[in-house]
Amino acid sequence: MTDQFALFEQNIPYSEEAERAVLGAVLIDPPAFLNVAAFLQADDFYLLRHAYIWTALQRLNERGDTIDNVTLENELREMGSLNEIGGPAYITQLVNGTPSSVHAEFYGKIVERASLRRQLLATADEIKALALDEEKPIEKVTAEAETKIFSVTEQQSRRDFVPMRDAISEYFDQLERIVVNKEQAYGLPTGFRDIDALLGGLQKSDLIIFAGRPGMGKTSFVLSAALNAARLGARIAIFSMEMGVEQIVQRFVSMETGINTKALRTGELGQHEWTRFVQASNNLVNFRIYIDDSPAINPLQMRTKCRRLASEQGLDLIIVDYMQLMNAGGMYENNRVQEISFISRSMKELARELKVPLFSAAQLSRAVEQRQDKRPQLSDLRESGSIEQDADIVMFLYRDEVYNEATEFPNQADIIVAKHRNGPTGNIQLYFEKNITKFMDARATNIDLSNF
Repeated sequence: MTDQFALFEQNIPYSEEAERAVLGAVLIDPPAFLNVAAFLQADDFYLLRHAYIWTALQRLNERGDTIDNVTLENELREMGSLNEIGGPAYITQLVNGTPSSVHAEFYGKIVERASLRRQLLATADEIKALALDEEKPIEKVTAEAETKIFSVTEQQSRRDFVPMRDAISEYFDQLERIVVNKEQAYGLPTGFRDIDALLGGLQKSDLIIFAGRPGMGKTSFVLSAALNAARLGARIAIFSMEMGVEQIVQRFVSMETGINTKALRTGELGQHEWTRFVQASNNLVNFRIYIDDSPAINPLQMRTKCRRLASEQGLDLIIVDYMQLMNAGGMYENNRVQEISFISRSMKELARELKVPLFSAAQLSRAVEQRQDKRPQLSDLRESGSIEQDADIVMFLYRDEVYNEATEFPNQADIIVAKHRNGPTGNIQLYFEKNITKFMDARATNIDLSNF
């Protein structure tokens, strides 16, 4: 049936038969309008008179008026379009020439697909013009090209309403699987016992923000979590705008071997350390970690790369270090707050689209330094309150040693879970080994206070 409605005139994809059929089907069976209008707009019709008719039907529906030949004719007359569509005789032809009103949605989908093809052709011409503009930097050309493509395809990813019956049925099946397989109750483990217990692991579609002041160890923590997850077989994409691939690999090797980063940088390795390095390298090559160290990447570029990686290799976790080093691809150049809002919203959309957790480091404002209590708060998130709004989980990293050299706990790191959309908040202590930039579970020590 699709071939029957496939018509290309002068290389322009459209189907006059399908356009006529969907209009006639709605006139025969008016309740079908709501089903078709959920995805079809007047702009989707190639022939102008059909776009006028669909607009008139939309206006009738918005007012709650009855849809039939007479009301449609009157509406078109008020719009001044009745003669342009061919008069009342054409409306009658639409009804008489429709094969069946049962297939209204099918006809509408043909019209929608043809419209999408036309939009893609128009976008291709725009991209061609961009590519030929030699005054534009190639980075700006590719970013704008991706934006144009995504603006066309975005409408295809919009979801319809889900009836409660279907939602409950799907959730029932999910909960039943978890009851049978208890391990499925947890998301992707970070490898830190208390954090996983509090969060239930990193959940699919969640945006997790891990924030702290410079020098706290944000990068070390997210890389520690990545290494722990990769050890369990997770497929991880790391976007690093602060460090290159070589520096990240050095961090991983240091964490795996216990060799301090200074020795790795200078090559001062003894025979025993070299043996450990070789063994660790053999282990690391099997981890499914993919690193992108492009500076100042924008959300559209990240989305493209993650989509490709998910399709070719699979993807379980996205790590970004860190979000304030991203840009919006030329948008909001004079408004950093709006730019960060766009970035955080795009990251949340990416997590939802690919159904993976997105774990991003973030910078805190200097307001922390101006308080006597240096522990971070949600209001310290730098440059935009939308980060807090978009995030499902916000965690802060605090090490007292950074501010107080005489601290009693020089290796203690506090993880403050300040926001948890679907669970409890709380504080967790970890052990931080500065020489190898590695976070570990804190050692539990029982102290008998009865003698004090």
